[in-house]
Amino acid sequence: MATAASSLTPSTSLPKPSRPFSISISQLPQVSLNFKKLNCSISCALKISRRTATSTATKASSMASSGITTVDQNNKKAVEVFDTEEELAVSLAKYTADLSDKFAKERGSFTVVVSGGSLIKSLRKLVQAPYVDSIDWSKWHVFWVDERVVPKDHPDSNYKLAFDGFLSKVPIPPGNVHAINDALSAEGAADDYETCLKHLVHTGVIEKSSVSGFPKFDLMLVGMGPDGHVASLFPGHPLLKENQKWVTHITDSPKPPPGRITFTFPVINSSSYIALVVCGAGKASQTALGKSQNSDVFPVQMVSPEGELKWFLDRDAASKL
Repeated sequence: MATAASSLTPSTSLPKPSRPFSISISQLPQVSLNFKKLNCSISCALKISRRTATSTATKASSMASSGITTVDQNNKKAVEVFDTEEELAVSLAKYTADLSDKFAKERGSFTVVVSGGSLIKSLRKLVQAPYVDSIDWSKWHVFWVDERVVPKDHPDSNYKLAFDGFLSKVPIPPGNVHAINDALSAEGAADDYETCLKHLVHTGVIEKSSVSGFPKFDLMLVGMGPDGHVASLFPGHPLLKENQKWVTHITDSPKPPPGRITFTFPVINSSSYIALVVCGAGKASQTALGKSQNSDVFPVQMVSPEGELKWFLDRDAASKL
């Protein structure tokens, strides 16, 4: 297991959000997931429209939270768009902190899965006031939805990214930070990580889904690649159809480094909550979101949890939807 040092960063005040545009869902996206035991559908057709300053002010005063949120109550999916990534980070921190408090009180632990990329930067408000002092960090258990099989101090390591930007700044117990064994091969590291997860399910740290039988993490914080990949599950790759393993490996990743471990879609979709965080126009191509008539099903379309799914988008990402 990896260790995480504890230190606190200076407190900063949260910025006051603004909303120069709004978002609505005119038609919910239709996406099919063909697992033996998991049949899901997602759909999303988003419209973004400019509002006048007066309209924006009126809308802003009527919203209790930052961002503009549209919710599909039937399918438990929400899309929230922010004018800036800064506002997105503020809302994501509150969302995460609220769930931390909920599960810490209900279960005595909070299991959080993170990815790499820009996600860690978007979590930066958690290491600032009021959250850095109010969250019960002792209840957190941190996991990675995917990891590059490189040393933990390697620039490509998702662990290093998370440690430098987040873990080193909050007092999560070192034993609660569950990193891969980077001394093993990709296959060996995947098997070892799955064994770790099964042990934590057995001891009650991680819940088990009564629906799928896979581990049920409390919160999965994931990003999306420009091609729509989630974790290290890439378009057209055979691993998209893996529905038995909890953790698997890839040695031919389209993006370097080629050797990685990754959670499978049944594990991702068994989560209680998924936050899909997408920032920047380059992270939300139309083909990635299934708008290309000639494209196959893209991995991001297969994210459809048993629990609740919430998209956090900044304006640049939303403009591509």
